[in-house]
Amino acid sequence: MATSLKRILVAIRDLRHAPKSELGKAAALARAAGARLELFHAIDEPDPAAGWPETTTAKLAAQHRAAIADRKRQRLEQFARDDQFKGLHVECTASWDHPPHEAIIRRARLSHAGLVIAVTRHHRMGARLLLRNTDWELIRHCPTPLLLVRSGRAYRKPSVIAAVDPFHARPAGLDARLLAAGGSLARLLHGTLHIFHAYMPLVSAAPPGLGAHPLMMLPPEAEAAHGAQVARAIDKLADGAAVPRARRHVQMGDVAGELRAAVAETGAGLVVMGAVSRSALARVFVGNSAERVLDRLTCDLLIVKPRGFRSKVERRAATAVPRSPHGHRSPGLARRLASASNVTTMRVMLPPVF
Repeated sequence: MATSLKRILVAIRDLRHAPKSELGKAAALARAAGARLELFHAIDEPDPAAGWPETTTAKLAAQHRAAIADRKRQRLEQFARDDQFKGLHVECTASWDHPPHEAIIRRARLSHAGLVIAVTRHHRMGARLLLRNTDWELIRHCPTPLLLVRSGRAYRKPSVIAAVDPFHARPAGLDARLLAAGGSLARLLHGTLHIFHAYMPLVSAAPPGLGAHPLMMLPPEAEAAHGAQVARAIDKLADGAAVPRARRHVQMGDVAGELRAAVAETGAGLVVMGAVSRSALARVFVGNSAERVLDRLTCDLLIVKPRGFRSKVERRAATAVPRSPHGHRSPGLARRLASASNVTTMRVMLPPVF
């Protein structure tokens, strides 16, 4: 990932308060990689053009949109003048787009970002299952490596844990990508790379009968053989990534609980995990490991997609076609409005300050 880390997109949702931890970590990564930064805000307040042509003119709607975008951009510029950005190239972009996760993905594609950084928050379980949260949608759909900032701790030679799973049905090569991404970040930040895997004990169901099917534990020697097989697979991955044995964490138990314990033991600042997009029904009843773990981790999380992942997010935002005074949709009016408000995206390049 280090070779492609030429641009970093920092998605900022709340402009009222500067996200110090997010910006500080973005600055640290950009400085280490020699990358350019872009502070991005997707404008999601009511669109002044929504009432046109019934209540305003195309020209006034465009002026109102531009004024709002300019205020948002100026706020981003205030963030970019912070001392932690000294010596870095920073761009500020505010644009009209919705929903927020799609706006972030589209901006990352357009700017050819090698990393997207976003601040995540604790949420109720119901919000996750209803898929109304930007964090979960980014986990599902963002093709660019996604860093979710969970902790306010600065990166000081952090331990980086790559959570692998060579036994699960997942795209080929994903575990190698996780180790490569984790290794790149560890080198950039002068930290150390660890490898983690958790597995469940072997169980078998009793033969079908009239009653319930109790779970039967297999003999100890079978469990020992299973554990040895798991260890060999993890050792093979770790050897390929030059991870020493002291940094290999293989535990029997639930992934979320064991990973949280490994983070506490190592004082990890970052966990690297893979994620694939699943249907809404599958995620409700099966779940995704990255999503289940996220709520339980107190450190940052880097989500990496498999090679060849294709996001379902359209490359262009859908443009609503306004109604004419007679009530029908008019593509011609939409083109006129778009022409009159071609400054909805505003950017500024701040020169490096030494």
